[in-house]
Amino acid sequence: MFSKSKINDPGPKAAETPKPATATDPAARAPVPEFKPSAPKPKPPASVLSSDLHIVGNLKTSGDIQIEGTVEGDIRAHLLTVGETAMVKGEVMADDVVINGRIVGRVRGLKVRLSSTARVEGDIIHKTIAIESGAHFEGSVQRADDPLSKGGAKTPLPPITSSASSDDAKS
Repeated sequence: MFSKSKINDPGPKAAETPKPATATDPAARAPVPEFKPSAPKPKPPASVLSSDLHIVGNLKTSGDIQIEGTVEGDIRAHLLTVGETAMVKGEVMADDVVINGRIVGRVRGLKVRLSSTARVEGDIIHKTIAIESGAHFEGSVQRADDPLSKGGAKTPLPPITSSASSDDAKS
């Protein structure tokens, strides 16, 4: 009796031909993968030298070091923390230096902090310094814009003499 007519069916009719996709047609573009920034690498924890460790030699890292034992040698690090029971004999150079224990030698750092339990015997070359009440310090303190470079310390000016030089006398 009733049959379905093909007149109302959706789809292309015989007279219509499908259009080719163009570059300006948004549906024709290939999907572009989304840019997902990679997460920053987590900062590794500080290397800890335990209180029963005695090192003879130099230490160098771009990371952080926490010393609780004894080191006889120079130390280079990003952040150096000298624990209350620690003893360092040698030059210390780091962006940040936190001293709770004892250092015998030169200290170079952008930021240097001596806590109340610190004992430092040597010169400190720094950009900024903080010394808590109770800290023990014997040496000189010099401020430098770049204390990590070997020429970071300000060189003293030659002494001023009151006598005229031989060149001044001729003019």
